[in-house]
Formats: sequence, C-alpha cells, structure tokens
Amino acid sequence: MKFDTPATTNPIDQLRVVGRPVDRIDGPRKATGTAPYAYERHDVAPHAAYGYVIGAGIAKGRIASIQLDDARRAPGVIEIITAANAGKLARAGRNTATLLGGPEIEHYHQAIALVIAQTFEQARAAAQLVRVRYDRRRGSYDLAQARDAAAKVPNRPDSAIGDFAAAFAAAPVKLDATYTTPDQSHAMMEPHASVAAWQGEKLTVWTSNQMIDWCRADLATTLGIPRENVRVVSPFIGGGFGGKLFVRADALLAAIGARAVKRPVKVALTRPLMMNNTTHRPATIQHIRLGATPDGKLTAIGHDSWSGDLPGGKPENAIQQTRLLYAAPNRLSTLRLAALDLPEGNAMRAPGEAPGMMALEIAMDEMAERLGMDPVAFRILNDTQVDPEKPGRPFSQRRLADCLRIGAERFGWQARNARPGTRREGQWLVGLGMAAAFRNNQVMKSAARVRVDGSGMVTVETDMTDIGTGSYTIIAQTAAEMMGVPLEKVLVRLGDSDFPVSSGSGGQWGGNSSTAGVYAACVKLRDAIAQHAGLDPRQAVFENSQVRAGGRSVPLASIAASAPEGSLAAEDVMEFGDLDKRYQQSTFGGHFVEAAVDAATGEIRVRRMLAVCAAGRILNPKSARSQVIGAMTMGVGAALMEELAIDRRLGCFVNHDLAGYEVPVHGDIPHQEVVFLDETDPLSSPMKAKGVGELGIAGVAAAVANAVYNACGVRVRDYPITLDKLLPKLPLQA
Repeated sequence: MKFDTPATTNPIDQLRVVGRPVDRIDGPRKATGTAPYAYERHDVAPHAAYGYVIGAGIAKGRIASIQLDDARRAPGVIEIITAANAGKLARAGRNTATLLGGPEIEHYHQAIALVIAQTFEQARAAAQLVRVRYDRRRGSYDLAQARDAAAKVPNRPDSAIGDFAAAFAAAPVKLDATYTTPDQSHAMMEPHASVAAWQGEKLTVWTSNQMIDWCRADLATTLGIPRENVRVVSPFIGGGFGGKLFVRADALLAAIGARAVKRPVKVALTRPLMMNNTTHRPATIQHIRLGATPDGKLTAIGHDSWSGDLPGGKPENAIQQTRLLYAAPNRLSTLRLAALDLPEGNAMRAPGEAPGMMALEIAMDEMAERLGMDPVAFRILNDTQVDPEKPGRPFSQRRLADCLRIGAERFGWQARNARPGTRREGQWLVGLGMAAAFRNNQVMKSAARVRVDGSGMVTVETDMTDIGTGSYTIIAQTAAEMMGVPLEKVLVRLGDSDFPVSSGSGGQWGGNSSTAGVYAACVKLRDAIAQHAGLDPRQAVFENSQVRAGGRSVPLASIAASAPEGSLAAEDVMEFGDLDKRYQQSTFGGHFVEAAVDAATGEIRVRRMLAVCAAGRILNPKSARSQVIGAMTMGVGAALMEELAIDRRLGCFVNHDLAGYEVPVHGDIPHQEVVFLDETDPLSSPMKAKGVGELGIAGVAAAVANAVYNACGVRVRDYPITLDKLLPKLPLQA
C-alpha cells in the first residue's frame, strides 16, 4: 500500500479499541518472569557455552603482543577468539569502529578477545589471565581542545537565510551565549546480550536489538555470509534508547565463538563495556545568538554546534530544532565535527533535539528576561505555521502555542514571580521554569502479515520490536480495530527476521510506522475475507467478530473455517510517498517544572512536572503516558546528574557503571502529569498518529535549568547543574 495522499475516514477512526488506555498485553509475562530475554534463551539454545569479552586497555594504539597460554590452560576454557583466529571480518556501514579490534585499537574497551568456557565464572576468571602489551599512541579526547580543528560535515551544509550577521549586529536586544552538554550513556536496564547457534551454514542469533533487519544485514556483511543465512530473534528487549539500533560486539562475538566451538555461545557485555564499548550520546558545545526588537520579535537566530566522534563518524545534530522551531527572517546554523578517539558517539533518545534544546530553550529564557517578557508569551509571539527556512512549506499540524497556553494554565504559571530568588519556603528557594518541546516526526516503510483461523483468532507477524514501549499492545489494538474482534482474539508475534520487515523501534517512528504496516495488511485481508464470503469488500463492515454487507452478517470464524487452512492470510507493506517533504511533520509540546534549591547547600529538588503534547492520534494513552514520563525522568537526569566523565589522559569514561554514572531514582522524581491534545494528523499515516516517546525528553532539561534559575538566580549554561556550579553564586542568606 502506498500512502501518498492524506488519510480520509477509515476503520481506525471508529476508536473502539485504538485510542483506549489498554493495559500492556505483554505485561503479565514480564511481571511473572516468563518473557524470554536474549541471555535467557535456554529453551532454544540449551547447553550454551559462556563468552566473556575482554576490552582494550588503551584508547589509541596497537596490540604489541597478547599472551593467551595461561588463560587457555584455565579450568573450563574451550576457546579464545581474537582477531588472529576470528577469520576475515568486514566492517558494516552502520558501525564506525570495527567490533573486534586488533592489532589496531580505535577506542578504549574496544573488544579484543572473547574467552569461551563451560561457565560464566570460568570464562571471567580465565579472562584475567590474558596478558596484553600495548604500544600506546597519543589521542584526542577533549572536545574543547579539538573544537578549532573541527570540520564541516559532508552532505550537511551550513544553513543561511537572509543576512544573519547584519541583522544580529543591528538588533536592539541581543543574546550571545555558549552552552555545553556532556557525553551521556543510554544506561538501559538490560545489557547488550546475545546467544548464537549455527546449523550448518545457517546462523541464528537471539539478541537484544531494536532494528531486526539492520542487525541481520550487518551481521551478514561483517561475517561475509549471505543475508538469507542469518536469522535474528529479539521478541523482548529491556530498554534500548538508541543504544541497540546497531550490531555490537556481543552479537558478532557470540556468532564467531559459536562457529569456532560448534555449540551455542552466549555473550553479555558488562556495564563498563556497555558504556565504553557501545555507543553513547556525544558531548556538544553550542553557541547561540538571538536578536530581537524591543517588542519581542526575533529578527536573527544563530546556532552553531560542535560535537566529536571517531574518524568516519557522525555529528550530534543539535541545530535541527532551531531550524524549525521559531520564526525569524535572518538565520544561520552550522554543524562541525571534531575527530575524537573516544568510544563511538551515536543516537540516544531524541538525538539532536535533546541536547540542542538543552541549549536553545535556556537561551530563549535568557532572551525573554532581557526583553522583560514572560517566557511563555515570548515563545508564542515567535511561533510560525510554516517552515522558517522554506515559507512555502506548511506544517502538517503545529499546535505549539496551544501546548504552551494549556500548560501554563494547568501548572499555575501565572503565580510565577519573574524576579529570581523571591519565593522562599523555609530553607528552600522555589522557582518555576518551562521550555518548548519539539521532535520531528519520521515514518519508515513497514510490513506485516495477518491471518485469521477457524476460531476467529487473528495472528499478526512482523519483525517490529518492543523495547518497553508497548509495541505488542498497539499492534494488537490496530488489528482488533481493523478486523472487528476483541483484543483477546489477537495474537501478536514480533522480533523475528523470518517475519515481514518492519520499521523497527527508533527515532520515534516505530509506533506510527509499524501500525500503518499492520493496517495495510489488514486492508488486504479484509478484502480476501469479504470475497470468500461472497460479500462486497467495498461495503463490508467488520464488527463484533462479524462481517456485514448487503443485509448479510456472517461470523468471522465461520468464514475462516470454511476456507482452506491458512488461505485467509495477507501480507503487505506500507510505503510512504512525499507528504513528509511537501509538509513539515513535527511533534510539539510544553514542559513545565517546579524546582527548589536549598539556600545554603545548593541541593536541587524537582517538585512538580507537567508535559503537554501535540503528537497526532495517541494510539494508547496509557502506554504513551508511560513513554512521556520516562522521557521526562531522563530529562531530569540530563539536567542534574548525568555525565560520562572523561579521563583525558587515557581516553576512557571513568564512571562506567551505575555506581559512578548517576541516573534518577524514585526519590528524585516528583508528581508527573501528562496531557495529550486531542489531535489527528491525516498527513502522517492512515493511523493519523505520530511519535511521542522522544518528544517527552526534548526540552525537559532546559525547563529544569530555567526553574533552578528562577528559584535562586544562578544561571548555569554547562550541564549537568551540580552543586559546585551553584554554590559560589548562591545569594548570601541572612
């Protein structure tokens, strides 16, 4: 099916099942421990050997020698894999560094060996006996130092509209400030883990991966085997946030190890390897310049961003929201990439917008203060209904102003005192802050297979993944709505490369795209069912497990029972046309935060949070709310505590575990409220939905920072906002 014209009325609009706050259908399995995660696949790969990954002890250089004899003689050891005996390996295009290093080392904790033993403890103990001697080379580990040498990014030219330099110079009111965001870790609950097994030339990998088809293709490329010889299975994933978009060392080494020892091998990355061996959100330096007239109209917006990655890597696109969020006739945005020898930087929840709005939305607050304007009113005044860089291109839906007005009213924004440090409750200085939320809407081709059996049970199969977002449930809701059956009559099977290729989970595209693929397959199946029953497909109504047309009503189960077994099935793919090019498709919101700062110690406590979101049709308000409050929680972490600390001598992240890398816990998170505007976007998909899981983080950190400033009068432009950055500037207390 091709989606190239706006959606009209369709069966999804009935909203009998779609749009309801349904409990997660996979919840009972997770709560009872019966949901199979990758490392636990004893059912399909019994008697697996255990692999333990050894990571490089340097960030840049070469292995001079590696001594394995003592480890090979250790109890239980079956084999040790290194680059010397792994066979020829290619580098897949989605990996910046090679997944098995040696003799060249590209980054700290790059995998250099896999010790395989009968038990995990034996593999771990033997790994301690491997002796590696390195020839260390000097590396570049500091973005600030590498900033001047940063280069333009290929295929991403600077964006210049009007005459920014002249407009900024002439602006009566100006802001010129620099902000920094640190390296951050995905820190998902489930580690990167895989079990691999071979049957002849065929490889099966049970893994934790967000994008099944990407994983399959990249494993085949890296191993140099036909794609059809690789099967990837990932039905349950314990969090990803972008860190499991791509094949990592666990999957590759499990596959190589299993081939070498001729039995299944399981590999899980330890937490230090998750933080140094896999991807992370890279740090940024952002220079923002705003010019405005005294009445608050922006005349000039400039946003320059620097980030770093390994040679051949990609930048953190922190300028993308600035190109679309506010109107101004004169605009300039630039992106620069420095070559750093740190572990690979790549996508983390709301890549680009999350760190970009950490800077932009503080800058907007600072500018509002200089203008003597309310921050909400300032943003609404500079709203736009067209792409500021392409005025002939309207937004498909843009309700930013509604989000901000509704949020301000519900949060009690009118009680905010614009003068910082004026509200005190005992030892606490209390303030309110807000920020706009923005994340682009993306769609990806997605396919599914649907069939109905003689009992009236509808089965959906697609390689879509559920990373904790509720994919099982919204896909089941879509099929139930389309086929006119109750939710309990739908069986959803996900995460297997034997199923039709879906969009996968990532970029906030998964829910909308994958359900659109299910919609397409159901449309085809409805036609087949109606024709088999002798009903006019154009008039057929699927409702209450019946098919009705032309005065006849036939039970769905009896239609299926009368057909040859397995014949009432359909497979289709939803392909998207150019509507996303003709119209700018984005999601919008407003974040509001109340924070308190201890007047003596600088301790920060977030007290209340509100998110108001405009993100198309919300397919399941319950799971969507869970996504948003989870994202809000991550935003608090980004604002107040999350930072991968770099050892600039050795080129590693030193706080590479959950003892040293702090993330919010229950005590850090207050009451959170989420409001979804009643909205549909017919230009997005037949579901008229968009994504929401990444919108929930974009802008949160800035709202926290702005609340802290309003509370105590200390403006922090370098995240995270820690005590040492507040204490020297806190107002003296009587």
